[in-house]
Amino acid sequence: MQTRNMILLGVAVLLGLVAVFLANSYFSGVEQKQQQIAEEQKLARIVVASQDVGFGAPLNQQNIRLANWPANSIPAGAFTSIAAAMKDNRVALRPIVIGEPVLASKVSGADGRATLSANLPVGKVAFAIPINDVSGVGGFARPGDRVDVLLTRPIPGGGSAGTDKMTDVVLEAVPVLGIDQISDELQTKPAPGKTATLEVDTIGAQKLALAIQLGALSLALRNVADQAAGPQQTVIARNLSNSNYFIRPSAPAAPSYAAAIQPPMRLPGLAPTLPSRPKGPTMVVFRGSQSSEYEVQRGW
Repeated sequence: MQTRNMILLGVAVLLGLVAVFLANSYFSGVEQKQQQIAEEQKLARIVVASQDVGFGAPLNQQNIRLANWPANSIPAGAFTSIAAAMKDNRVALRPIVIGEPVLASKVSGADGRATLSANLPVGKVAFAIPINDVSGVGGFARPGDRVDVLLTRPIPGGGSAGTDKMTDVVLEAVPVLGIDQISDELQTKPAPGKTATLEVDTIGAQKLALAIQLGALSLALRNVADQAAGPQQTVIARNLSNSNYFIRPSAPAAPSYAAAIQPPMRLPGLAPTLPSRPKGPTMVVFRGSQSSEYEVQRGW
């Protein structure tokens, strides 16, 4: 019985070795065949993604492979071997879709870390602004989109009221790097956030920093095919109507008759002097056109 078990175990091991040999032979044959095809058609072998690779995912044998590529159109930064692509524990700095070439600009360097700063072009900075469900386009502004930044603030000047507002376009066609903590461009499902991280230059970052202190910022989502800057105009409340209708300020009220009559001037310390009135009967004497009034004395 024990001898039988040993025989069965030996047969199983032998079959396993044969299976491994056949598998290696098959894959080696496929690889040799691909190399032969590449040589015949003047193709090169570069590393591509064998499955979707998300931001921060490490490169390994499961998500990358070698593929034939026209030798005269190899992308800059392409890897020609799996070992070179996996060197220094590289990770994806940007999403890589299946079949897409793995380029040096899309993966990390010797540090093996996926950082947002590695995605920034030279001369650009990342700046975050506060948003909400409304100002963030209802959550439809996602990483990879481009937006215009609008500022609504009170109209400056001593003659404006507290309700007088104006809206300006601060920046146009600004790339969105992230919403909250999400920077994966493959996550396109709408999701409202509290902050939006934008790719701007230094002057743009200064404008945004000042605009946050002056008023409320809003995002306007752009069409991916419309990246040209348009004419900028300041919009005030009067521009919201198609007519020039407005209410004129009311004229000041006319002074009343009683207020127009000024009281007689009084000197300090002196009582007002009024003409004395006759105490008894009077008589009016006319001399030409002039009249005079006299008091009549009683004879008793």
